[in-house]
Amino acid sequence: MTTTGLTKWAIDATHSKAGFKVKHLMISNVTGSFREFSGDATTVGDDFSTAKVNFNLNTSSVDTEMADRDAHLKSPDFFDAGTYPEINFVGTGLKDLGDDIYELQGELTIKDVKKPVTLSAEFGGIMSDPWGNVKAGFSVNGKINRKDFGLNWNAALEAGGVLVGEEVKIACDIQFAKLPA
Repeated sequence: MTTTGLTKWAIDATHSKAGFKVKHLMISNVTGSFREFSGDATTVGDDFSTAKVNFNLNTSSVDTEMADRDAHLKSPDFFDAGTYPEINFVGTGLKDLGDDIYELQGELTIKDVKKPVTLSAEFGGIMSDPWGNVKAGFSVNGKINRKDFGLNWNAALEAGGVLVGEEVKIACDIQFAKLPA
């Protein structure tokens, strides 16, 4: 790809959310998000089927609306935020499946463990806000196994099963802002 006609986009964090949910006690879900994140995309023109995407989450910003749980998630049992301050996603490919649905392949790094992941991205469209800023919206979903990334902590339940599920569902609503040329 040449640099002619490339468009740069940055995540508009005030209009975006990076969320997740995981089973608790094997019967319900606990949801959370990261309050601090950043990312960018480079496209040919406004064609997101050509996008190169990068996304970073600040592990210290994890928020499940419960301070004790958040502190545990930041500890070495989970994210070890003091040693690994970021979770990174680097897109390696994008496949247009039609009807504004894309398959986003990339490499996810958590605690220095890098694994390929595939996510679903639904394109919401491109629109200008009242101040003339051009925005593009996506809903990104997928799932990973937390143990694949060294997030192994758990507790066995007396009745059988475990406290925290292995599957983590990812749910992000992302708005990109087009940067000036």
